[in-house]
Amino acid sequence: MAGYRKLSRTAAQRKALIRAQVTSLLQNGKIVTTEAKAKEIRKVAEGLIALAVKEKDNFEEVTVKTKVARKDADGKRVKEVVDGKKVTVYDEVEKTIKKDAPSRLHARRQMLKTLYTVKEVPTDAAGKKRNTKTVDLTDKLFNEYAPKYADRNGGYTRIVKIGLRKGDAAMEVLLELV
Repeated sequence: MAGYRKLSRTAAQRKALIRAQVTSLLQNGKIVTTEAKAKEIRKVAEGLIALAVKEKDNFEEVTVKTKVARKDADGKRVKEVVDGKKVTVYDEVEKTIKKDAPSRLHARRQMLKTLYTVKEVPTDAAGKKRNTKTVDLTDKLFNEYAPKYADRNGGYTRIVKIGLRKGDAAMEVLLELV
């Protein structure tokens, strides 16, 4: 007996499909798909959430000094003339950052291996490339989903049957995060 469903696809197509569906599920919270696909997606998504729950508190806060460009009232960088050249003025600022422990860093890289990068476009600026933002789903897993599911022992997703699809009578389901 096979350890997974083949979904009538080659290995590369199947992996790409599952990665895309898992990324969509974790970004939006729910997706509509066929029952067979949902059962495969559930395995991967629950594994990622379990990994995030396991490593959620495995970091230390570190204070570091960084150089930040000084900006004027309009938000533009302040420049000074030094030896006939315009040079940006920098200020030293202390910032607190989260430094991942090695096991959390490994977990983050395992998640990045599975998830696609997501670009989010605000609705008011649709069609404009400069307003797009890259969403970090690994941070969302660690900061949103891990605390939410910390007291659960698995079972992070739910499959709700919707009915038969009109074209080919495949069972459609709603796969959602609990």
